[in-house]
Amino acid sequence: MEGFPSDFVWGTATAAYQIEGAVDEDGRGPSIWDTFSQTPGKISDGSTGDVADDHYHRYPEDVAIMAGLGMNAYRFSIAWPRIFPTGSGQINPLGLAVYRRLAEACLERGITPYATLYHWDLPQPLEDAGGWLNPDTAERFRDYAAATQQELGDLISHWITLNEPWCSAFLGYATGAHAPGKTVGAEAMQAAHHLLRGHGLAIQAMREGPAGTLGVTLNLSSVRAASDSGPDQEAARRMDGLANRLFLDPVLLGRYPDDVLANAGVTDWFEQRSADLEVIATPIDFIGVNYYTRQTVAGPTDGVFHPPTIIGFEGTQDIRVIDTGAPRTQMNWEIHPDGLIDVIRLVSDRAPELPVYITENGAAYPDEVTADGRVEDEDRRYFFELHLVAARQAIESGLPLRGYFAWSLLDNFEWAFGYSRRFGIVYVDYQTQQRIVKRSGRWFREQLQPGNKRG
Repeated sequence: MEGFPSDFVWGTATAAYQIEGAVDEDGRGPSIWDTFSQTPGKISDGSTGDVADDHYHRYPEDVAIMAGLGMNAYRFSIAWPRIFPTGSGQINPLGLAVYRRLAEACLERGITPYATLYHWDLPQPLEDAGGWLNPDTAERFRDYAAATQQELGDLISHWITLNEPWCSAFLGYATGAHAPGKTVGAEAMQAAHHLLRGHGLAIQAMREGPAGTLGVTLNLSSVRAASDSGPDQEAARRMDGLANRLFLDPVLLGRYPDDVLANAGVTDWFEQRSADLEVIATPIDFIGVNYYTRQTVAGPTDGVFHPPTIIGFEGTQDIRVIDTGAPRTQMNWEIHPDGLIDVIRLVSDRAPELPVYITENGAAYPDEVTADGRVEDEDRRYFFELHLVAARQAIESGLPLRGYFAWSLLDNFEWAFGYSRRFGIVYVDYQTQQRIVKRSGRWFREQLQPGNKRG
């Protein structure tokens, strides 16, 4: 693609529960998302991931599609309940086998596998024992990560420990919008800590295994204050703290932001676990960043914040998210391409030499198939174009961006939205499982032709 280095990584991304289906095959155990999606009222359209895109069986077709689009990398997640059906114990060889076949299929077509070890599908027995509120879950994650890398490390050399621990902790344990659907308020900060500790323990264990590059993926927000007023600046500080600094600082700097802990009223709990910071800050080889939108925030209308902070969907109590008038996707997320540069800089300010990959970036729109069997998703195509312009600008400014993964390869089960939101560059007819490359996918194919890959 014009303007990018010749060795830039171009890929698409998916997650196991969203696309695989086959939830009862080859010894897979139940996950928290099986339980959550089967609970009435939790998924907006009443659906589950029981079948999804049937990628478990159709992966050869999907890998062929990726190769035809010119992608040289595929970020997928490994389902923990397939490897350890109860979360620990004996490894399940049938669960490993499908990921071995998937990695082999990718490599045969010149596509480098990037494997995410945890994309939210915690084995249900571990949740029954307390889930990420239980410190023991971090040890179980370490064991799972090390065993999986040992078994697949001859084929997969790029590993991501966690995907978006902010979502796992706060949507899973504070708001209850995601599995496991708990609402424990500020105690969700404990889940965040245990997730990060699990990441650090996994990195340490995997360093003893096959050679490879190891990292983590965070969903970072571009946060702007609505004005220079004190309350608006305070709102931006609080939002940035919970969305970004709470995760970036321990991973990259070996410390938690004191102001965030104080706002949440959890300083004492975290101080008692300060020894864990050395584990959490175990050096990594790269960081993945998922970027979708910017949040422009203002303080409460009366200018008064009410501590302690209660963790919520918007990040903290009393913050107002302001409509800037920017175009929005179907998710109601404002489109701010320059925010992609902001989030890369958040990483670079803390670790200037650390390679960064945009591991997710994409948009949901209500796609339709035309009479001649095409999907003309111009809004999504333009979204990608705008964000890749920003990515190129980031590189030109000296930021260490090394790759970009479009979210998502396929339309899929979009968590609590079920199948009512489509993010794919490939359309999926959920009744027939027919795949149709959308205009956005065709655009990537045109851009990634060999003559267009070098700047």
